[in-house]
Amino acid sequence: MNGQRWNGKGKEYNEYGYFEGEYLNGQKNGKGKEYGNGKLIYKDSYSNGIGKVYNTIELIFEGEYLNGQRRKGKEYHNNKIVFEGEYLNGQRI
Repeated sequence: MNGQRWNGKGKEYNEYGYFEGEYLNGQKNGKGKEYGNGKLIYKDSYSNGIGKVYNTIELIFEGEYLNGQRRKGKEYHNNKIVFEGEYLNGQRI
């Protein structure tokens, strides 16, 4: 971004894939989707609200974010819930 503070919708590429969505003051914020190695790895809200995280083949987290960190939700492994609960500073509590 070269010191720019992006606001609004945009698309940002990196060596693995790209992010397409909303920015606020240069940070991913609001709705968006992120792709890595040609696969969806994240979709929905990046700052506050509901989001889903994928590895390249399956859902691994879905839940609520507050200020860009997990607040509560479910973690999955092999399509089974392995944790359901709340987070503090993005960490399980």
